[in-house]
Amino acid sequence: MTDAAYWVELHASRQRLGAGFLLTRRFVLTALHCLRGLPAADAPLDIVLPDGSTLSGRVCEQDKGADLALVMISSGCEVKVPVPRAGIAFSGDAWFGPYRPARMEAQLSGRVDHGAARYQCEGGAVVEALQLTVEQQLGDYSGYSGGPVAAGRPGDEDATVLGILLEQLPRRGPTDEAANVLFGATVREAMSRFDHFDVEHLIDVLRPGSSPPSRVRPDPEDTPGPRSTVASAAASVDAWFRQIDLWASQRSFSPAQVADLKFSAAKTAIEGQLGKDSA
Repeated sequence: MTDAAYWVELHASRQRLGAGFLLTRRFVLTALHCLRGLPAADAPLDIVLPDGSTLSGRVCEQDKGADLALVMISSGCEVKVPVPRAGIAFSGDAWFGPYRPARMEAQLSGRVDHGAARYQCEGGAVVEALQLTVEQQLGDYSGYSGGPVAAGRPGDEDATVLGILLEQLPRRGPTDEAANVLFGATVREAMSRFDHFDVEHLIDVLRPGSSPPSRVRPDPEDTPGPRSTVASAAASVDAWFRQIDLWASQRSFSPAQVADLKFSAAKTAIEGQLGKDSA
């Protein structure tokens, strides 16, 4: 298995639907239009890895306007392949597509024209998009939709993922032939579209709220002793969030890893506080 073993194929009832890739060890990102063959929105999916092994999952979120869908891997499945690091694309960078619809199909590669263009998808939403020129003149690139866009050239070790392929630009002219220009959502855009990666709201659980609690407890301000443990826990999580954001700005972690770290920090603090409250 290669370093780019994070791409997947999605199947339902033994029928291939399209491509996607591991965003985390729990979630697969794909293009929503790749799931048109799904018999029902909550129908089970087979997630096939490059080595032929299969995981099970279901669609947990979708954004029709941005043509994106998030597939949750079943809790009983173990993901053993490495999850890719995410990166940011810049104009002039080389890119390639690790995924191919079949072994006899070409592997896509080319250059990044724009790394964060504002682009209106066919679904209607305006997204932060990669505008990509493709070196391989295939005419129709629809079979590659949902696959990852990686930085560098085929064979590059430890290539970062820049985004997900969504659609191609129609050529302006008398024919219906499409241009060799593709658009894809950036990883940052994709993660901002799904509630599963929004962890900021968890901090509110740690902060004393304005509404009274369901059970009457002594007011920490009326009790002699150190500062409220709830407020202390919130301050601790805020500090961790600032540190994680600093690491992210230094490109030490991918957006997916940042979300996981923030979730873990908040979850640990919440569980610790609940344990103290029940003691």
